Amino acid sequence: MLLVAPKVAYPTASALDKAALELERALGISKATRDANACAAYASDESEAIGRAPDILVIAASRDDVVKTLAIAESCGVPVTPRAGGTGRTGGAVPVAGGIVLATHALTQVKEIDRENLLAVVEPGVVTGQLHELVEKEGLFYPPDPNSLASCMIGGNLAENAGGPRAFKYGVTREYVLGVEACLMGGRVIRCGKRTVKGVTGYDVTALFVGSEGTLGVFTEATLRLVPKPRAIATVLALFDETRRAASAVSALIAAGMVPRCLEMMDHATLDAIRSQGVAIDPRARAMLLIEADGDPTAVDDSLQKIGDSLSSHEGLVDLVAAQDASQRARLWEARRMLSRATRKIAKYKLSEDVVVPRSRIVDLLERVDVIGQKENVQHLTYGHAGDGNLHVNFLWNDDEERARVDRAIEALMRATVDLGGTLSGEHGIGIAKIPYLHFEQSEALIDLQRDLKRVFDPKELLNPGKIFPARGHSAC
Repeated sequence: MLLVAPKVAYPTASALDKAALELERALGISKATRDANACAAYASDESEAIGRAPDILVIAASRDDVVKTLAIAESCGVPVTPRAGGTGRTGGAVPVAGGIVLATHALTQVKEIDRENLLAVVEPGVVTGQLHELVEKEGLFYPPDPNSLASCMIGGNLAENAGGPRAFKYGVTREYVLGVEACLMGGRVIRCGKRTVKGVTGYDVTALFVGSEGTLGVFTEATLRLVPKPRAIATVLALFDETRRAASAVSALIAAGMVPRCLEMMDHATLDAIRSQGVAIDPRARAMLLIEADGDPTAVDDSLQKIGDSLSSHEGLVDLVAAQDASQRARLWEARRMLSRATRKIAKYKLSEDVVVPRSRIVDLLERVDVIGQKENVQHLTYGHAGDGNLHVNFLWNDDEERARVDRAIEALMRATVDLGGTLSGEHGIGIAKIPYLHFEQSEALIDLQRDLKRVFDPKELLNPGKIFPARGHSAC
């Protein structure tokens, strides 16, 4: 059940033929194609979600290309799936109805970096890591840092409201989006938001677009808030003899009023996966915390001392290491950055479930995960952003016959998350993969209200169909 493509209406052959002809005339064959091989490359993202290859691929090079594509698609009745970097983990960029994939990765312009007003204006195809580098050369800082920052793009970050390790201190993408330019089905262009720190004119349509997973509009520009670049950074690695003790140490740090910019945790199975890739980690360690503080040098030194004192007094500490320079910081982060690759190498299949619980319930969630894994006999490991309660629970398997157990384990995890006062996703969205579980967290009335909002933006429901919301009449898993 987990990754079955949603039931959606497919476009007719005549509608596709008409749309393809009009797109080729409007954009040229270099931007619009029906070539099967080219289209097949856009049939999936970095999730395991099942879709179908698009019938038409459009690679937009300008806002005008996006406008023309959405106008033609609506007039012909052909669905459109927007796509930026294609690094999503829940199938948001997977075309489930065929139709058109509208790729914006060629919109790569950084239009403005305004040091005085602390903002940047960028197109959706700008790679997040490259934006980091550009603004930091100007003494500025763009905090959102999804783990795929070397390849993910701003358009996708906005669509999913991406987070990352630094979200504990700085917040997620939505907190840094001042305004957007978005194109709606039919070709209407909407500019919303502001360039000022304050602004409460009308509804916050910008915030509605951010996190809408490509179901309301296609981004063509974003105005992003920047902050001054921190003058100093300190990184600490703490090893514990037990995951629960590491989680307890996180709670103690937060209770003491400390707000490091990153507070990452890895459990014993995650450390084993990293060790299997040749990374040397003390064999006594059964859990790891990776903690980073930033700010002015004096404040960072003070934070480092307080963090060290708190961790040193905590039961179960095996080792405590502080990076002395940038190269040592990079080495400490190596283990965290390689996790996704490392876990993919220890089993044939992997599903990473992004869930969030109140920080005070992290230990409870870890215990529930272990019970679920034992009950269903499914291999699992957990890591993530412990500072804000956002953990990535990974289920691993090798044979198709294990799949039913994995599905049951994932459903049990979603129920446990909601039961603990949590939410189904902190940064990956619902997409296709989590549609069956949305009703665990949200009432039918709330889901219907959101469907109604989508129809205001997209009356014919042609933009990224089959995402977020279950089909009407959907029953419990």
